[in-house]
Amino acid sequence: MAGSPPAYVLDSFALLAYLEGEAGMPRVRSVLQGAEAKRHTVCLSLINLGEALYITERERGLVAARRTLGAVDELPLEIVPVSRATVLAAAHIKARFPISYADAFAVVAARDRGGVVMTGDPEFRPLADAGLVAVEWLPRRRS
Repeated sequence: MAGSPPAYVLDSFALLAYLEGEAGMPRVRSVLQGAEAKRHTVCLSLINLGEALYITERERGLVAARRTLGAVDELPLEIVPVSRATVLAAAHIKARFPISYADAFAVVAARDRGGVVMTGDPEFRPLADAGLVAVEWLPRRRS
């Protein structure tokens, strides 16, 4: 994949689109295949993992959330740990932009790795417009 960034960062939107077969699933699958082939890395903040799990549990129950965690553990992605510096950086982003606190962690992960956030969440638009983060936009609905 010539010209691909060194890292793709999934937010919960992208992860759930992939796991639940939503419209963005084929593109996320392609990026994960690229990670498996060592063309780039794919990352997911531990905070965004938690977000995907609570959404799944709230909507479909604890068993489904546990299955989701098992599926994530099998993916060729790096779970990005959360340090004090990461928390402070995410808090700074959250204070400046109308983005969820969890999504601020995806922004920090992408910034730290020179990567691109994959999402369909419009909350990322002001950050992308400000040049704070590169975004690859996934479709919001199944076509």
